[in-house]
Amino acid sequence: MNELVEPQEPTAAEAQAAIAEEFAFFGDWTERYQYLIDLGRQLPPFPDAEKNEENRVHGCQSMVWLIPSGDASRLHFEATSDSAIVSGLIALLLRVYSDRSAREIVDTEPTYIQEIGLAKHLSPTRSNGLVAMLNRIKAFAAATLAE
Repeated sequence: MNELVEPQEPTAAEAQAAIAEEFAFFGDWTERYQYLIDLGRQLPPFPDAEKNEENRVHGCQSMVWLIPSGDASRLHFEATSDSAIVSGLIALLLRVYSDRSAREIVDTEPTYIQEIGLAKHLSPTRSNGLVAMLNRIKAFAAATLAE
């Protein structure tokens, strides 16, 4: 009897490589920003009731909410923003960090940010927001590992 083999989820490193490949297709940053906005539009719906102070990520100029769930073996993150570009940044972060083990999250540095040139093309306030979101994800993973 043939058993169906579930396709393996890409690792965080594979997700980052895929992001770098996707962004390499675009000739300039106008196209890359548009792609970011399109990615943000594809985020799953975020419950309005969860857009509260407890879930808010501070350090972002725009409003950002993040909900972690799961345990050390697999952490899941839901997030949204009131900004189109920031929603795209969230979509990239979730691709790299959501649905991974706490250990993989803690151990994964966001190399794609440099690889695709994002660091050079974000305003200082958006860069700070990206760091704040990343810190929140990593802090939750580290706390889960410590439990």
